[in-house]
Amino acid sequence: MSKLTLGSHPFLLGFEQLERLVERTAKTGNEGYPPFNIEQTSETGYRITLAVAGFREEDLAITVEDRQLVIRGRQAEEGADRVFLHRGIAARQFQRSFVLADGVEVTGATMENGLLHVDLERLVPESVVQTIRIRRA
Repeated sequence: MSKLTLGSHPFLLGFEQLERLVERTAKTGNEGYPPFNIEQTSETGYRITLAVAGFREEDLAITVEDRQLVIRGRQAEEGADRVFLHRGIAARQFQRSFVLADGVEVTGATMENGLLHVDLERLVPESVVQTIRIRRA
């Protein structure tokens, strides 16, 4: 008896990339920093909001790499002349990744009150009905 994987199931023709996508998503071990929300803003619109208090716009980079939205944050080193009696505000670099489905595009990003908002839009493909003619052998 052979084990069927998601991409090799006989009813899922052409979905091999889905298995790779699931594996890639499982490997994005994000530690929970920075915290984020994902909300649906319209029927085809989404918004990812990350809590990036202490980061400036120049400290953040947003890229789409191979259908993967990657948000990176790196703060500039502060002067060594500062002495902290207690340091409870995180000042570390981070990388957050989100896998985007085909047809989902990043439409913009805004920064507001320590929150980074990344807006996404799912393009709705037009419905196509195709008739296949049967040829005689």
